[in-house]
Amino acid sequence: MKYKTLDLFAGIGGIRRGFELTKKFKNVMSAEIDDYACKTYEYLFKENPKNDVTSNEFKEQVENLEYDVLLAGFPCQAFSSAGKKEGFRDKTRGTLFFDIADILDRTKPKAFMLENVEGLITHKKGKTFQTILEVLVKELNYKVVGVHLDSKGNLIYNPRSFLLNSKNFGLPQNRPRVYIVGFSLDHYGEIAKMIPFKKLPTERKRGPIFNDINEILEKNVPEKYYLSQGYLETLKKHKESQKKKGNGFGYQIINSPGILKPISNAILATGGSGKERNLIYDFREEFVGKKLKNKKTPLNSEGVRVMTPREWGKLQGFIGYAFLDEDGNDKFDFPPGISDTQKYKQFGNSVTIPVIEEIAYEIAKTLDWLESETQTFHKEFVAVAR
Repeated sequence: MKYKTLDLFAGIGGIRRGFELTKKFKNVMSAEIDDYACKTYEYLFKENPKNDVTSNEFKEQVENLEYDVLLAGFPCQAFSSAGKKEGFRDKTRGTLFFDIADILDRTKPKAFMLENVEGLITHKKGKTFQTILEVLVKELNYKVVGVHLDSKGNLIYNPRSFLLNSKNFGLPQNRPRVYIVGFSLDHYGEIAKMIPFKKLPTERKRGPIFNDINEILEKNVPEKYYLSQGYLETLKKHKESQKKKGNGFGYQIINSPGILKPISNAILATGGSGKERNLIYDFREEFVGKKLKNKKTPLNSEGVRVMTPREWGKLQGFIGYAFLDEDGNDKFDFPPGISDTQKYKQFGNSVTIPVIEEIAYEIAKTLDWLESETQTFHKEFVAVAR
């Protein structure tokens, strides 16, 4: 049985692809408003995802859609403490979580998976995360993995149990992210409270995809990715000044000699510090002191460069993994004309696909179990009624 997914805040389709890799899910509708991301998504999946999750027009479309699992990687936003607190419509209005909750309320899918940044669990001293869980459990009637209700109706959970790190899922990137998974009590009844899916998977079961940074580095990287000497000196001065203040901020060369099994820091959508915290030693004598038109000073003499967009793609599982065909040929590519800036942004904004895939396997197993248990219950009920 294939379950149908709705892909919200779709980006370039990382969450969708993670679910598709299990061969248990088929996507039926998507929503993304960034024009560049839409272009890449359409190039990869042959569908244009251009829809606005916040619009009534889209929500009405979704109300008429047959689907099973809602997927969404949404931005973290503060909730207003003002108002009468009349449920999620009042508590979360004006945030993108409100729109997710609204769609869950209107369409009541069998399950959902939400993804967010690590900061969600500490945002507003944990109140934002608590509000989200209360809405999902108490108002929308979902059994959320890792959440229990005590005898007084209080939510019992460990916020850190919702954190999964890409470095434990076969890729050399230190990227903790929050994942929330739930199953519908409206659809499955009390059986949903007994699911065997008690906690999120903490690692990839099938071994590493890339063991460390050295395995993802491209060969013969073009000169444009090398830092100018002036810029490298600026980074060194900044790091030194931060060190004097007792801070550990500043650039990092992640494959420095002596580091066993080097991994990257989390790549960022902005590209900025995501590049500076993930510099690479890759000495090319022919580039030393070379002058380029777009750099104010010659290229550095130490062989230091930024990671390339393709290397970022490997860190997220897009390249070298998620789009391999049966013969092992990599079918991932960007459409013609997409700039490096956009490539960095799109990978940095995306999810680590193998993490999603592992969660998707657990969701599929649980849905299979729920469908089977529900059918058994109905058969027994009918037999007793006769």
